[in-house]
Amino acid sequence: MTDRAAKPRIAVLGSLNVDLVVRVPRLPRPGETIGGTHLLTYCGGKGANQAVAASRAGANVHLFGKVGDDAFAGRLLEQLRADRVNVEDVEEQANCATGAAMIWVDAEGENSIVLSPGANAEVDRAYLDRIVHQLIAADILLLQLEIPVETMVHLLALLPKDRPKVILDPSPVQELSRFPLDRVDIVTPNEHEILRIGGARTIEDAADELLRRGVHHVICTQGERGAVWFAADGTIAHFDAPKVVSVDTTAAGDAFNGALAWAMTERTLEEAIGVGVQAGSLATTRHGAQPSLPSAEMLKGLG
Repeated sequence: MTDRAAKPRIAVLGSLNVDLVVRVPRLPRPGETIGGTHLLTYCGGKGANQAVAASRAGANVHLFGKVGDDAFAGRLLEQLRADRVNVEDVEEQANCATGAAMIWVDAEGENSIVLSPGANAEVDRAYLDRIVHQLIAADILLLQLEIPVETMVHLLALLPKDRPKVILDPSPVQELSRFPLDRVDIVTPNEHEILRIGGARTIEDAADELLRRGVHHVICTQGERGAVWFAADGTIAHFDAPKVVSVDTTAAGDAFNGALAWAMTERTLEEAIGVGVQAGSLATTRHGAQPSLPSAEMLKGLG
């Protein structure tokens, strides 16, 4: 086994949030007040979560983004360093709050999330211009939609055609008509997201539309039913998820994307998808976002 420093590098451009979590018996209806458990505070953000997921699997990971100048920022960065994620280029935004997510988790492990972007909204072209050369040097680049879409559109226009491989997690789902999907190698929506961004009534039709727009691979995650892979060459394959006792689905998608990116550096894409599905399932068996992300030992031999 080679040293971690010598392994292919994964770059993550994305959000860093503090997650404020309350468990509830069921998700409240509009205008309704219900009782929940005491407030729990976790380190999160889709960018940070995916960076941690890839690093715990064994990858050499460099995270890019912004935090505020409040007390939450130090806690987030300290935890990321403990997980061996390079955060030397995460910038502090003056007079700004760190991003935050308010999360309700029901008795079945399903969740509802409200985001306050804070410093994540300040990841702009000026910041991108300072770090783009490092993103280009990566082997794999992970992106999500918790930073401004305009910044990512600008980024994809700057990237060479042949590197890095780009994985886009289109969450939280947004309108992507201006998004240059022809520079995205893999897009990883869930069932709800693919129908919205693909503008179709079925997963198959939505995947066809995304492939028509230039994406090379569409991997639709389906929770406890696994995932479906659609490729530009006509390949369609289903991946079953293992049977687990789910308690919190908060970071399942992030576990999938981080493990997928790591596995792609060592395995075929087909094998990597299998690892991602298993990682996503394992993440639902523990509470919290980053605390639930599987370790290298848990992933050993999967796929």
